[in-house]
Formats: sequence, C-alpha cells, structure tokens
Amino acid sequence: MPVKKVGLMDALFLALESRESMMHVGGLLVFSQPPDAGPMFLRELADRLRDDTPAVQPPWNLVLRRPEQLKNPLQGWVEDTSFDLDYHVRRSALPAPGDERELGILVSRLHGIPMDFHRPLWEVHFIEGLERGRFALYFKLHHALLDGYTGMRMLAASLSTDPAERDGPMFFARPPRTRLPAAGPAQAPTLAALLEAARGQAGAARAAGRAISRVVRASRAQDRALVAPLQAPRCTLNRRISRNRRFATQQLELARLRAVARDAGGTLNDVVLALVGSALRRLLLEQDALPARPLIAMVPVNVRPKGDPGGGNAIAAILASLATDVADPRDRLRAVIASTRRAKEQLQGMSRAAILQYSAFLLAPIALQAAAGGRTRPAFNVVVSNVPGPEQDLYFQGARLEALYALSIPFHGYGLNVTITGYAGTLGFGFTGCRDTVPHLQRLAVYAGEALEELERSRPVQ
Repeated sequence: MPVKKVGLMDALFLALESRESMMHVGGLLVFSQPPDAGPMFLRELADRLRDDTPAVQPPWNLVLRRPEQLKNPLQGWVEDTSFDLDYHVRRSALPAPGDERELGILVSRLHGIPMDFHRPLWEVHFIEGLERGRFALYFKLHHALLDGYTGMRMLAASLSTDPAERDGPMFFARPPRTRLPAAGPAQAPTLAALLEAARGQAGAARAAGRAISRVVRASRAQDRALVAPLQAPRCTLNRRISRNRRFATQQLELARLRAVARDAGGTLNDVVLALVGSALRRLLLEQDALPARPLIAMVPVNVRPKGDPGGGNAIAAILASLATDVADPRDRLRAVIASTRRAKEQLQGMSRAAILQYSAFLLAPIALQAAAGGRTRPAFNVVVSNVPGPEQDLYFQGARLEALYALSIPFHGYGLNVTITGYAGTLGFGFTGCRDTVPHLQRLAVYAGEALEELERSRPVQ
C-alpha cells in the first residue's frame, strides 16, 4: 500500500496533540436556502450527498499509519480501506429559530471534541434550524492533514458561482491535484544535486542568521518596533487551557477596512491587527488585566510559490505589536503599521528556506511554553492570521453562501486565536478561545466592530 510521508510541520501538529490542546481547525459557512427549497431541503441534500458520492479521494481518505503513535517522527499516511462516509458527514439541528448565539454555542461544543485518529481526520456537520430558514456547514479537519490555506481552497471547490448548479461533487469526492507518491525506493540523488542542495541550505542559514542578528541588536537597543522573541508580556491569555472552547464571529465590509488603511498609509492586515488590538485592550481593561507593555501577535505568512496547489503545511511567521499600550485608536494603528513594516523588511530578499529558518527561530520558545503548560513567558500573546477567500458570491447546491468564518487552535499558553477570512467584499473574523482562559469571548467580536467605527470617526477630514 502506498505510504505518504508526514512532513516536518505536519508531524509537529501531531506531536502537540493533547486532551486540552487539540490541533484541529475548522470552518463555519452560513447559507440562505434557494428560493425553490422545500421543508426537507437540508435532509434531502445530506442524504443525496451520501448516496450519490463516488469513491472518496485523497487526502480525505487518508488515515495515519500508526494512529497510536502520534509522536512517531516516521509517521505516514495510508488510504483507509474501510472508509465510512456516514461517520464523516453528519446532521445537527438548533431549536428553531436558532440565532447566531445558539449557532456559536453548538459550533463551540463541536470544536471542543477531539478527533478519532483511527479514521481520516475530518468531519462535516450540516446544521439546520437557523432563523430565516438558513442553514450552516461546520467543517473540521486536523492541521496535520492540511493547512488552512489548502483546506479553504478545497472546500471552496465544492461551491459554484452559478446558483443553478445542483450536481457539483463535494470537496471529498473531487480528484486530487497532486498524486500520492508511488510505493518503492526513491532514486538516489546525484552528487551535483546534493552539492546544490547543500549550497542552498548554507545560503539560507546565512540569510536567516543576518535577520536574527538584526532582531537581537534591536532588542538590546530597546527598539520595540522590531519585535523579538520573548518580548511579549505575561497576560491572562497565556495560561494553561482546558479542552472547552468558545467561538464568536464578526463580519465587516472590506471597503470600509481598505478606506481606513488607505488613509493611514498602511495595509489591510495592519487595520485587522489594529482592530484585534483595540478589542483586546478594551476587554482586558474591563478585567483589570491589561499588561503595561503591548501585546504581541504571531502572524502566519504563506510562503507557497504562486500556483502551488497546496497540501501539508508551508507556513512562516512574523511577530508584530498590537500596540495595546496606546490609548488613541489612530496612534495605535500607526504603531501597528510601524511594527509590521519592520517585520516584513526582515523577510525581503530572503529565500523560502531562509524565511522558514528565521521563523523557526522566532517560534522556538513555543515548545518550551507548551511543555511547561503555559507557565513560562510567552513567545507571543495571540495568533492573528488572514486566510484569502473567494471574492465572488458562491452557492452550494443552489444555496447562497452568506458568511464564511474560520476556527483555529488554542493551545497551552495561547488561549486565543483569531483567524480572518475574506469572502465577497467582506472579512469574517473568527475568534476561537479556551472557554476558561478567555471569558466573555463574544465581547471581543463586538468590540472589533466598534473599533472600526472608532477609526472611521477619527479619519482625517478630506
């Protein structure tokens, strides 16, 4: 049976798996029913997808070769010969008419359930009972199987720009864009190829070393704009977590965010980080728990080459200040812009290999923090990631997609993760947190929306 090797980053997500720190991610898609939908639309749709689905395709039929040995560095993926679609495609219902709060409670509960490592590591839940006849899909997969970038692309492949299309296959029934490697011994590399690879690694190490030296010098000079590892303050967000989760959402118009970014001379990501910083500052002030020094965000960076179909994990990182120590919203945004510019300047001119080596340096303290159960100084305070999404209206079996949100991973020492997903002129903020470490999580979502209004009111007069 062909075996697909588990990559280094993928193996890390398996090694970090624990009862409290579950390494799966998810997506929440909210739909309005098509005009011609009957009262049993969702049940009939789920049944039809089960009955009409052909053989499930890789990576959705891949199972761990040694599920009882998650920390085994020689772990591999094999095809599941007894795949059970009914286990992976499920139905749930809210007490109608369910509102956004009840949907969030259900999804929080589903996201807090660990995955069965003896099966392929994904699930889809059809959720009915939402107000105005809407329904939702909650999509869940382990980060070792796919990263968020690839998962979102594959999920979007099940959707269509044509509301009349009713027979498109689900993502798990579509043929993969990359083949599973064939069984058998690999060909030995040539001497020239080995020398070239060695030169590339040496060059990457030198470039990463220069970037690390700049960070060290900035730290010694008290230059807070270029964030160094272990510069993050201790915070209530950075404690040992429980297995219970909370999830909250906020949807904002992309045009509003871009207008603020344009006026401030920053990027869309800068405004996103400023909104998260503003929301956290307000929540922590209410709890009398705001550190005197600014909170630090770890911002994942996709380093795939253009046109890469995805698969596995290819993620680098930068560290950026959220300027939570700054009271004025415009000054806070300016401080965020200055910090992200310095961080991105570090990556300019570096190869992908060098960027990954530099990122490993920035994130190295995570292992110590996780091993200590969140009792040491954090490498950063919160993860804030932005996943590109579809730009046009999409439909699923005739149902229009209204909103798209991502759920991510809290783990020991890092009780909050914020993932932003673009869709059809909007950004969907997904706040995923430990229920016990981050109380009143829903307020963060509300405060992020009000922080945008604050920035708009303080925009310079044209």
